[in-house]
Amino acid sequence: MILSRRWLEAMLGRSLDAREVERLLTAHVSPVEGVTPLHQDLGDVLIARVLEVKQHPNADRLTVCVVDAGGTGGPVEVVCGAPNVQAGKVYPFAPVGAVLPGGVKLERRKIRGAESNGMLCSAKELGLGQDDDGILELESAAAPGTRFLDALPIADDQIVLEVYANRPDLLCHRGVARELAAALGGGSAVKLPAFPGATPLALAPVRRAVREGVTDGVRVVVEDAEGAPRYMIVVIRGVHIAPSPAWLAGRVAAVGQRPINIVVDISPYTS
Repeated sequence: MILSRRWLEAMLGRSLDAREVERLLTAHVSPVEGVTPLHQDLGDVLIARVLEVKQHPNADRLTVCVVDAGGTGGPVEVVCGAPNVQAGKVYPFAPVGAVLPGGVKLERRKIRGAESNGMLCSAKELGLGQDDDGILELESAAAPGTRFLDALPIADDQIVLEVYANRPDLLCHRGVARELAAALGGGSAVKLPAFPGATPLALAPVRRAVREGVTDGVRVVVEDAEGAPRYMIVVIRGVHIAPSPAWLAGRVAAVGQRPINIVVDISPYTS
């Protein structure tokens, strides 16, 4: 079972240390096979706002961006080849001296005669996806110069737990969170994670039926009451298939899965 430390934190309502989680699970629940840090190599990346986009004087496909990265020396110029950069937008910025995933250290250098003081980064350059067609545009109110990992809490730890056949309850974050709550003590309790920006649905009141019932026009008959002693149904209409928001796609990716859409990805999020 692949677990996300941040996912467990959301269910327990408290911060966790990955190595302490490893120790507790191994001692009280089941062996942990490994712990892998995720995106913690982005500590040098900052939030930056592009103030101006100018045509490169010596290259048709390059621009010179005036970037506010919150430094004491004021805005800096950065040469960029991506077509999607716009003035007023916010992007991840690696300043001179920053080390990116893979060990690449940025230096101040001239590109076709124009000095570039760092780099505006794509999702692929940050290890956040395969999209390298343009710079990663951010929806963040963080001030320029804020650490990228502080503005977007994506740093995580992937915890691989060995699950034996007699412990199917450990095949979801909720089951593991229950065990952690017991091991941590001190009033730790498990709660379902919140849905950012969600509004309550107007669902019909709960009512019981013995073997047959109709809910919002959907008729259900339990033909084998012994084999299915309890069956629950809720009808939700107006669902639109769409890409998952960034926070949900991030949770899914943190456990090694590929985000599909909002309907598919929401199932593991609530388990």
